[in-house]
Amino acid sequence: MKEPQTYEIYYDKEADFLEVFFGEPTQARAEEIEEGVFIRRDNKTNEVKSIGILSFKKRVEILKKILDKFNLEIPISVGLN
Repeated sequence: MKEPQTYEIYYDKEADFLEVFFGEPTQARAEEIEEGVFIRRDNKTNEVKSIGILSFKKRVEILKKILDKFNLEIPISVGLN
């Protein structure tokens, strides 16, 4: 799979919601792949365009699991102090 050229990371501290976007925005559909974890797939190519995680502070490790599942990488590491 071709690695996306751009990344955007959005975190809402109040809602404890993290979303990581891959590549340029496209028309995409959302699906919940497990409780509180959402992905958006491009309508035409089926590529994963974003990963959203509710209650992120309690589940930081889930981001790596989801990235591995969909063979995606981001050029940073995420941790909470």
